[in-house]
Amino acid sequence: MTEGERETLRALADEGNEKALDRLAELADGRGDGELSELLDEGSGRAGELLTRRAAAAGDLLELQRIADAGYEEAGDVLDQLLEGPAES
Repeated sequence: MTEGERETLRALADEGNEKALDRLAELADGRGDGELSELLDEGSGRAGELLTRRAAAAGDLLELQRIADAGYEEAGDVLDQLLEGPAES
């Protein structure tokens, strides 16, 4: 994707286009840069989903709490599951 195409997506996202915001999150995830966290702060559910997946895979409980605090509730659910640990037999 060219920088011009990214700027167009950014402009659409700034105007409230959720699909453009989701696409920006997917691109940021592919790059692995800090923009994904910024998109979460802007309210991107897709960014929250991607960040939650990363944090859960890494076992990063503090990051899951940060994501939940930023408004992505599913991160709180994943955090609770990890804190509960494996079910005892």
